[in-house]
Amino acid sequence: MAEHNDFGQWGERVAADFLEQKGYGIMRRNWRFGHRDIDIIAVDRDTLVIAEVKTRAGNTLTEPETAVDSRKMRSLAMAANAFVKKHGIDAPIRFDIIAVTGASGGEYSINHIKDAFTPLPY
Repeated sequence: MAEHNDFGQWGERVAADFLEQKGYGIMRRNWRFGHRDIDIIAVDRDTLVIAEVKTRAGNTLTEPETAVDSRKMRSLAMAANAFVKKHGIDAPIRFDIIAVTGASGGEYSINHIKDAFTPLPY
């Protein structure tokens, strides 16, 4: 597996651990619907949380959370819709972004942006 994939998986583990420490229930990680995927699907009280994780090694020119563009938002909405239908979920849905910046095995920071976006209809 490519090094950047390992790094991304590390960021997703860090983000899932962070959410669990905050009391979220993790339902799925890396859930796939065709070529679309959702990094983390969790429950925060009565709300289904679709979390996109962005991991960066350090200070880059752009913040990791800005990497979620309209195309990615649309893709997440389509995958979330499929997940909700498949599992018969009737709950409010929130789309979060979790930015993990730092080094695997070293210091890192987490920026959890709740309700980061509302996807446009697709």
